[in-house]
Amino acid sequence: MLSDGHEVSVVDETPEAIALLERGQDRSWEELGGSFTVGTALEIDALLEAGIERADAFVASTDGDNTNLIIAQVAQRRFHVPKVVVRVLDPARASWYREQGLSTICPTQTAIELLTDAVREAARQHERVG
Repeated sequence: MLSDGHEVSVVDETPEAIALLERGQDRSWEELGGSFTVGTALEIDALLEAGIERADAFVASTDGDNTNLIIAQVAQRRFHVPKVVVRVLDPARASWYREQGLSTICPTQTAIELLTDAVREAARQHERVG
C-alpha cells in the first residue's frame, strides 16, 4: 500500500515485528513512509496513536478471529472507518459477519475452494483419459 502512495500505519504488540515490514527493503519502514505503533489493536490508545481517526481503511488481521472481529467492529462503529476488512479463519463465522456488513476475508474458505477446484480438475482430466 505504501508503494501505491497510501499512508500505512501498523499496530503490533511485538516491537520486533517491524523487521518483517522491512524485509527485502533497502530502507527502514519509517523511511519508506510507514508508521509503526507498539501495542494491541484492542487498546484504544494504540489505535489513536496509529491514526485511526484519520483512516479511510482498516485491516484486522491478528492471529485470532475473536480479536479481529472485535477490533473491526470498533473501527467500523466507534471510529467510522469507511472500509474495514477483517480476516476470519472460520468460514461459517466469516459468512455470518459478512451478512452483518463486515468485509471478511476467509483464507480457510479460499483454500477449500482451491483444493476442491484442483480435485475436480484432476477428475475431469482422468475422465478424458479414461
